Amino acid sequence: MVYTVGEMAKLLDIPASTLRYYDKEGLLPFVERSSGGIRMFRESDFEWLQIIGCMKKAGMSIRDIRQYIQLAMQGDDTIDTRLQMFHHQRQVLLDQIREMQHTLETVEYKCWFYETAQAAGTTDVPIRMAEEEVPQRFRAIRRELHGEEPVKDDASA
Repeated sequence: MVYTVGEMAKLLDIPASTLRYYDKEGLLPFVERSSGGIRMFRESDFEWLQIIGCMKKAGMSIRDIRQYIQLAMQGDDTIDTRLQMFHHQRQVLLDQIREMQHTLETVEYKCWFYETAQAAGTTDVPIRMAEEEVPQRFRAIRRELHGEEPVKDDASA
């Protein structure tokens, strides 16, 4: 079955302009064209387009995605290089996840801080709390926000 840009865009739940942009950037060398120059997407193109979308979400540049597609089109001699690309991107994502987890922990601490302040009617209460009064899970973040050294006991918590 053959799909138009609009039909494929609907299947992927993306704007048709995204597919046109991908084509303009050289990411769709596998897409055939009619004699009139109209893009003709096939069912086999769906997986390619899904991978391109995944790579974009993973933060890969258009240049790197283009390189990946070119390597894939060259065949099995480029498997090692493509694998290295995905190993690298996996590490980038893992680093971002760790950073976002730390950010979430900080936001959760601030939620606790302001919930405690709201219940007391003042921010003085959580500010003046002794470390033992602060929930264990927030102690390391609190020390970090105060520019203090982490305590080794919290590393295992």
